[in-house]
Amino acid sequence: SAATGGQSITHPVNKHKPWIETSYHGVITENMDTVLLDPPLVALDKDAPVPYAGEICAFKIYGQDVPFEAVVLNRTSGEGVLRASSSVDCEIQKEYTFIIQAYDCGAGPSGADWKKSHKAVVHIQVDDVNEFSPVFREPLYKASVIEGKIYDSILQVEAWDQDCSPQYSQICNYEIVTAGTPFAIDRNGNIRNTERLSYDKQQSYKIMVTAFDCGQKRAKEDVAVHIDVKPICKPGWQGWNKRVDYEPGTGSKQLFPKMHLETCGGPLSGVRAMVELQTNHIGKGCDRETYSEKSLQKLCGAASGSTDLLPAPSPSTNWTASLLTDSGRDSDLIYRFDGRQAANVPDHVVPQNLTDQFTVATWMKHGPSPGLRAEKETLLCNSDKTEMNRHHYSLYVHNCRLVFLLRRDFTQVDTFRPAEFHWKLEQICDKEWHYYVINVEFPAVTLFVDGVTYEPYLVTDDWPIHTSKIDTQLTVGACWQGGEVATPRFTQYFHGSLSGLTIRPGRIETQKVISCLQACKEGLDINSLESLAKDIKFHFNPAQSVLVVEGEDVDSINTAMTKVSYINSRQFPTPGLRRLHITTTVQCFGEDTCLSIPDIKAVVMVLPPSEPRITITGSNRLVRPASDLQGPLGVAPFKELHITSTVMKGDSFATCTAYLVMHNLDYCDILVIGEELNPERESLEIHHNALLGKHLDATNSTSGISIYGVDSMAHYEQALRQVRYKNWRPATLSDRRFRLTCSELNGRYTSNEFNLEVSFVLHHSAPVEHVNHMAAQSQYMRPVHHPLMIHTFNSHMSGTAPPAATVVIVVCIAALVVIVVIGVYRIHTTHQEGSREDEDEVKDPEVDWDNSALTITVNPMEALDGGVKEENREEEEDEEDEEQVGGMTSAESDNSDEDEEEEEEREEVKKRKQRGKLEWDSSSITY
Repeated sequence: SAATGGQSITHPVNKHKPWIETSYHGVITENMDTVLLDPPLVALDKDAPVPYAGEICAFKIYGQDVPFEAVVLNRTSGEGVLRASSSVDCEIQKEYTFIIQAYDCGAGPSGADWKKSHKAVVHIQVDDVNEFSPVFREPLYKASVIEGKIYDSILQVEAWDQDCSPQYSQICNYEIVTAGTPFAIDRNGNIRNTERLSYDKQQSYKIMVTAFDCGQKRAKEDVAVHIDVKPICKPGWQGWNKRVDYEPGTGSKQLFPKMHLETCGGPLSGVRAMVELQTNHIGKGCDRETYSEKSLQKLCGAASGSTDLLPAPSPSTNWTASLLTDSGRDSDLIYRFDGRQAANVPDHVVPQNLTDQFTVATWMKHGPSPGLRAEKETLLCNSDKTEMNRHHYSLYVHNCRLVFLLRRDFTQVDTFRPAEFHWKLEQICDKEWHYYVINVEFPAVTLFVDGVTYEPYLVTDDWPIHTSKIDTQLTVGACWQGGEVATPRFTQYFHGSLSGLTIRPGRIETQKVISCLQACKEGLDINSLESLAKDIKFHFNPAQSVLVVEGEDVDSINTAMTKVSYINSRQFPTPGLRRLHITTTVQCFGEDTCLSIPDIKAVVMVLPPSEPRITITGSNRLVRPASDLQGPLGVAPFKELHITSTVMKGDSFATCTAYLVMHNLDYCDILVIGEELNPERESLEIHHNALLGKHLDATNSTSGISIYGVDSMAHYEQALRQVRYKNWRPATLSDRRFRLTCSELNGRYTSNEFNLEVSFVLHHSAPVEHVNHMAAQSQYMRPVHHPLMIHTFNSHMSGTAPPAATVVIVVCIAALVVIVVIGVYRIHTTHQEGSREDEDEVKDPEVDWDNSALTITVNPMEALDGGVKEENREEEEDEEDEEQVGGMTSAESDNSDEDEEEEEEREEVKKRKQRGKLEWDSSSITY
């Protein structure tokens, strides 16, 4: 109002400041924007309800990097709200404190003259969300424990969580995920074992562990924990392999090159180790040369004249046909007697002249007899055939004792004589093979078992047997009871296995020969003896299947054991496993034995050898004038024979490669095909001189010739080439056919069947030979890289050859065809040159050519030489007879008989040429 009477104007006045609380507490959940404030955000103004002055227009926040804003919800009531202006993350900041002030709307619409409240403190806590999973601090945990011990804590695993709150950041629980493990884990991550662990049972464990935070959120990735079980120090051998592979032909091989004995630091005074090679499952107890008994006796230098009472069944040795044989063991001929089999030996086989000196030998495998009072088990028995039941001599087993009975015939003095000789030995009933030899030098009788001498522990006397006219019967596997019973029968049957049962009259065998006959080709060995310590002692048993090593120092014993080796000297050993057994005793000072060393069981695996393929080649057909057959020498049907042997080594199929090998044969049989020989008009024989200087013998009959003995292929070749066929009445026959086969290791490897036809013509015609397709190879051992050798692949190999091999085979055959074509062309040109010179001579109408059977083997390695003259060929004929056979010339060999026969043949050829008859001996012409 105006006192002077002028107009009075009234302006609204903003008298009061807004009012808010002095402090606020708020809570916000991370990643959300709403803040819950206590108390609520409300500003009051005493100017209300005056517009503007009594209204609240804003809340302002003061603070550095504060991610909040305050918004007025109702200007009149002054209500406001606090919210996040950007994302709030508890893991970055858990709490915020800042200042807030309220502003009124001023004096008017322009907002001028606004007033602000006092400053209030706002304290906001950020609530956590369980957004993170636990994470382990290590990617892998490792620990080791000693077996047999229970641990409180083997190791501790630890996980952590990025969440900010104690609830969600703390790890509340750990858990083993892997089922069935002998471990447990507590809340703090400590892992312990729940049972005693064994190194032998399991050497390491891998378990998976997970973790949970207190919000029960599980770790995204489990962690692996590796726990190794360490053995407590156990005395024993370490560093050896359970299996050792042995390649045939590699000589001596160390069995335990890294073996050493762990003694856990104890003071020792001595160590004794026994290594045993167990081969009782192989043939006759170990890898021996499986030749026939006769071949072995010849090899070992035994006296001749022994009688084999258990030969292989054949038409001439049929008394063993009914016996049970176990021929599946690498060609060893083993007879198995089960108490029901026995055989009578024919009278013509029985040695009749047993004197004061003779030898009985056999291989035997025998186990304990059934029952308390066992029956006698007869191996060999010579008893009365009829009327009486007297045993003249016999060999039998009774209650694990070996007894040899020998009743002498009555002579001038009728007195007691030694008659029964008893031996009591473990070997008789141990179910393993042993070689028994009984040497009789009456009245002394000595037994050899595996080459070791044993005297009888008991000798009983008896009266001599009075002479009678009763025939005796020799039996094997039981005893013949011909008298004192209603029906003659076998009694006292043998239970066990026998092989190589022989009697040699008139001679006793030397210990050297006996040892050779039973010697193993495989056994234990010690390499480089000079490197062994001086205090080492070692001892082998006779068969070298047991080795005992003794020493005072562990290091010396370790060195010695690494030298222990296995050796197999057979060229073609029996494949399969041989068991090894090592027993060890350790002595300490002042004690007998102080450490227990576990036994070792291992095996030697002998790998299959490369099998040889024995091939016989030569002329398949021989045409000779009848006059040759009637001559004093007859003809030599196998004069052009060659024997080779090849093996396939580990080369790929694509090489067409075989290797010639040198090894021995043990028999070659020439069999007459068709009618047997008629002794009145023909003979097939080999002169004794052809076998001189060789380890060979021969037997012949009307069905053929058998040459036997362990000797080289070259010696067999030389002997076979000197076999002669004669026929002094050739008009009765037109041809003869023979079949030849050879064998190594008593039939384990056999050659092809080589068939030869000998034809004889009564008029003078050109003798013609058919020649096998394969060129004979040199006897020297060397690899042959040549397409012609492709036939030496085993048939089962070639049947499964891969496509690459098929291509190579085709290429090889193509090369062969080209070589043959070149050879035929050379023959044609050479023949033309030669025919010009001989044209005038060859005009006899009696000449009869038989071209139909002519086959020519071409030597592709021969240098091309077109200037070969017919005169030179005659010289070559003479020179070729002097060519080397099996690596030595016939002049160097001791076959002087062969030279004389060939000289006579050459003289006869010259005489026929002088008579003007064309009779080429094409066997000696080489194109």
